Amino acid sequence: MVSELFRPAGTLADGPDPVSLRPDAAGWSFAALRVIALAPGERRAVPLEGFEAAVLPLSGSCGVEVGSHAFELEGRTDVFSRVTDFAYIPQGSEAVLTSDGGGEFALPTARAERRLEPAYVPARAVAVEVRGGGAATRQVNNFMSADAFEAERLIAVEVLTPDGNWSSFPPHKHDEHTEREVPLEEIYYFRIRGDGGFGLHRTYTADGDIDVTETVHDGDVFLIPRGYHGPSVAPPGHTMYYLNVMAGPAERAWRVCTDPTHEWLWELFAELGPDPRCPLTTADGPRPSRP
Repeated sequence: MVSELFRPAGTLADGPDPVSLRPDAAGWSFAALRVIALAPGERRAVPLEGFEAAVLPLSGSCGVEVGSHAFELEGRTDVFSRVTDFAYIPQGSEAVLTSDGGGEFALPTARAERRLEPAYVPARAVAVEVRGGGAATRQVNNFMSADAFEAERLIAVEVLTPDGNWSSFPPHKHDEHTEREVPLEEIYYFRIRGDGGFGLHRTYTADGDIDVTETVHDGDVFLIPRGYHGPSVAPPGHTMYYLNVMAGPAERAWRVCTDPTHEWLWELFAELGPDPRCPLTTADGPRPSRP
């Protein structure tokens, strides 16, 4: 049985666009995602009434016009090739995207009321974090994390998991409003490298109301309304990427609680140290493989 939290590639398509997911279709109130496919030379207007967004190149380069602002995004060949630049689009704007060579461009989006200023952030300004340890090491590109970029509600990061590693582990949750936790709806958008590529993802609640372990493929989407999530597992030979989009009703912050039964793993990972393959990419491109 396929969980309603799992949206396989193609099921959220809107014409040529691979993903079009609004909050109501996800069954919640704030977080949304659109992945736009532009043909070479195409010009596309994207109205954002009531939502703020980022324009994040997944493949290709594009121009972004927002009112009197115009940004040129260098982009990248694909999500595994380098850290990319991006643009922030405030609520109430209309963004016009153009691409000479075509490509795919993610618009992580959140419902918003306050109108901020459009902004461009170069790839070299994106903070790259190596998180975890041992076989649970991954790379996090904190392009719109809560402490890296100002927005009203939108939080978004990219995660690259080397083949054979576990990511989003130990499992954690963010569905209550406490000193240790802030409620956030969350979207996982997966890309898997290599022919026949796949991975695994688990989401569950302590009471067992949700307990889903799903095989994920390139282009799949998984929704996290509540509960612990992790691991996301990349099998040998298949590097995993996912874009996390988060938003919620409380303050814009990423405070999470680790599943208490797995809390001890943080100490183990610190002892093991990071996988030397990470970070896999930088703003300059992929890092050379190490023996």
